[in-house]
Amino acid sequence: MRCPFCGHDDTQVKDSRPTEDNSAIRRRRFCPACGARFTTFERIQLRELTVVKSTGSREPFDRDKLIRSMQIALRKRPVEPERVERVVNSMVRQLESSGETEIPSKAIGEMTMKALETLDKVAYVRYASVYRDFTEPGDFNDFVGHLQLKTD
Repeated sequence: MRCPFCGHDDTQVKDSRPTEDNSAIRRRRFCPACGARFTTFERIQLRELTVVKSTGSREPFDRDKLIRSMQIALRKRPVEPERVERVVNSMVRQLESSGETEIPSKAIGEMTMKALETLDKVAYVRYASVYRDFTEPGDFNDFVGHLQLKTD
């Protein structure tokens, strides 16, 4: 593992332990060249996933991008980061075990919407406003009206 501080190629693992939800291994590392300490995480990857955008372009699936998009929707909401991590782990496992290597971005967006609906309704509406491309206040009214009908 290359040191992120000095670029030295050979770092030493000082401590390894599973994360709280056992979804990754946390490793504390030490660089003998500069003395820096840093943490890395190892996750199991069942298969390489490719996201197929609506334009037809393809890009590698990025778990961190999924987390960031959910965190933006959840900003200033009372949802613990551990819950988000568990939901994302579940989503990634579901995508990897689907048997498909190419996943349409629309499918990931819909999964994210369902996940946010269970985590926080306000975040769900925030995400939907971008994902569904709301252009006027009436779009919010329509969406929230359907949301209220589902919960009643």
